[in-house]
Amino acid sequence: MGFRDRGVEIKTPEQIATMRAAGLLVGQTLELLRASVRAGVTTGELDAIAEDNIRSGGGVPSFKGYSTPPFPASICASVNDQVVHGIPGARELVDGDIISIDCGAIVDGWHGDAAITVAVGSIPDEVQELMDVTEESLWRGIASARLGGRVTDISHAVESYVRSRGNYGILEDYTGHGIGTQMHQPPNVPNFGRPGRGPKLVRGLALAVEPMIALGSAETLLEDDEWTVSMADGAPAAHFEHTFTLTPTGAWVLTALDGGESKLAELGVPFGGS
Repeated sequence: MGFRDRGVEIKTPEQIATMRAAGLLVGQTLELLRASVRAGVTTGELDAIAEDNIRSGGGVPSFKGYSTPPFPASICASVNDQVVHGIPGARELVDGDIISIDCGAIVDGWHGDAAITVAVGSIPDEVQELMDVTEESLWRGIASARLGGRVTDISHAVESYVRSRGNYGILEDYTGHGIGTQMHQPPNVPNFGRPGRGPKLVRGLALAVEPMIALGSAETLLEDDEWTVSMADGAPAAHFEHTFTLTPTGAWVLTALDGGESKLAELGVPFGGS
């Protein structure tokens, strides 16, 4: 393992393979949670499902006990105008809600991290469009990455797609990140900016790309629990995330069940997984 560009962690192929195991566990957990979202379920019940699945799959929840104050749960469960870091609890989901679920797992010391936003029953068309734009911008960001490129090539691709689809708020204070032996490590991966800047995209670098997009303003506030980030204007927000790496043959999305192969093919981008 080598380090360059101010603490950026470069992994061996064997270490990336272990990150794939962590990523698959995260992806499988999120699909289980997607199927469990319904009116009447509590965010705390979703958290219990996630923790059980992670631990029974041989992993450890990345989030539980993280930072200060220690995060008390295994997932972040952010509802409607809550965009990230929502703490699961007694809140019952109701028809018309959207919930952003962020999940992380550690396998043999290596992390995977991903997020989805799920509708509860019927939601307004504009909120569905927000979710679709956010998820597509994530994939456009990954699809822009090439060995020898720069981190902000991803940032620029995310922003360009979102701006092309409407007047959405792109969060600037919260970004994607490097990932490996720690859940959050250099470099930051903003969701906006000019291309061609930041550390070089090299083999062995793993990044978590996570656009956080709001239907209104990008201004946020931190709730009294010191974790939950909500939109200041109360507008709905969506959050999608994947962990990916680049190999000599293309992009490999470590938290996607198929490695990202089908979506990358749709976007005309070479698949780099195995």
